[in-house]
Amino acid sequence: MKKGILLTALFLLFIMPAWAQDNKTGKTLLIGVEVPSFVAQSTNGEIDFPGDFGLSWKILIAQPKAYTPVCTSELIELAYQQDSFDDLNAKLIIIVSDILEQGKSWKMVVEEVNYKDRGRVKVNFPLVEDGFYKIANLYGMTNPEVKLGSFRGLFIVDPNNKLRALFHYPFEVGMNIDELRRTLIALQTTYNSQNVVTPANWQPGDDLMVPVISAYERENIGNPDSDLYQLSWCMTFKKEK
Repeated sequence: MKKGILLTALFLLFIMPAWAQDNKTGKTLLIGVEVPSFVAQSTNGEIDFPGDFGLSWKILIAQPKAYTPVCTSELIELAYQQDSFDDLNAKLIIIVSDILEQGKSWKMVVEEVNYKDRGRVKVNFPLVEDGFYKIANLYGMTNPEVKLGSFRGLFIVDPNNKLRALFHYPFEVGMNIDELRRTLIALQTTYNSQNVVTPANWQPGDDLMVPVISAYERENIGNPDSDLYQLSWCMTFKKEK
C-alpha cells in the first residue's frame, strides 16, 4: 500500500508539472472580483467553495506540494493560531497541489511535531486535494517557469465572496502569520465603511485615516467635538474611540 502511494506521489511530482504547463494558464485574479468556485476532496471530506463557508471570511492558502519544509512550518503555525482566526470569523482552507492521500499523510506528520516547544497541535482546517492543478489554474497560480508547476498564493475573500487581498510568496520565504491576521483585521475594520483606510504599520486600536472629508468636517477639524485631525492636507486621521 505504502509503495503504491509512493509511486503515485513520484508520478505526480515529476509528470504532473509538465501536464499543468501544457494546459492553459489561468489569469491572475484581481482584487474586487468574485472568486471562482470549486468542489474538491479534502482531509475534512468534500468541500464546495465558497458555498460551504457561508458569510465567513475565507483565507485560501495554496501550497505547491506536501512535505515541503517551508509549507510544513506554515501549516504548524497556522494550526497553533487557528482559534484566533475562528474568533475573527475567518476560515482557513489549504490548497495542496498533490493527491489526497499525501495531504492526509502530511497532516499526520504535522500533528506529530512539537515546534518551538509549544506542544503538538491538531490541524482542524481542510487540506484540499489539487493534484491535477485544477484549482491552481482557476486561481492563476500556474507558471511554466516554476519548477513545481504551481506557486504559493494566498487569497483573502470577504463574506460576499469578493477577493479583498492576494499575496504571492516565493518558495524560499515563509509567510508571516501575524501579518496575515493584521491584514484580515484591517480589511474587516474598513469593510462596512467606505471612508476609512488604515495607514502604514497600522495595528488594531490605532487611529484610522479618512481619504475624503466634507467641507463641514474640514472647517471643524480641531474643534473639541470633532474626531478628525490632520498632519497634512493629504493626511486626515480619525480618532479611534
